[in-house]
Formats: sequence, C-alpha cells, structure tokens
Amino acid sequence: MTPLKKARTGRRWTLADVSARLALIGDQVDTGNLSRIERGTQRASTALAENLCRVFEHELTEIHILYPERFADTEEAA
Repeated sequence: MTPLKKARTGRRWTLADVSARLALIGDQVDTGNLSRIERGTQRASTALAENLCRVFEHELTEIHILYPERFADTEEAA
C-alpha cells in the first residue's frame, strides 16, 4: 500500500473526499487520476504532490507521493 493510500484510508476518506479537498485549494483532479497515483501507476506532478501534502496536513511529503516505491510496505512483500 502506498503512503498516499495509507494516509487516505487512515482518515477514512474516499477518493472523492480527497478530490473535493484539492478543489478547495484550487487543484482539479478527478478520482480516476487520484486512484492511479495512489496505486503508483501514474506519477503526480510536483504541484499536485505539494497540494496533496497540504490536504493531508503534511502527514506526507512530496517524496512519499512522487516516489511511493521507496516506501514499500514490508508486510505486503511478505
């Protein structure tokens, strides 16, 4: 599980919740793109990574979002 998905599910937010919170700070991202970013099949732009950090109140860093493979969940690998 990527750090972004961990943070989202830990707050019990849906992808739509994250999208709505991004919209409040002026960033329009649909849930499909967020899902792909969360799964690591699409890279976020640096601006989106920064805004996601703001939405998650800096629980995540841009590095968590841009390079999720560096934070592989060791439980998943087992």
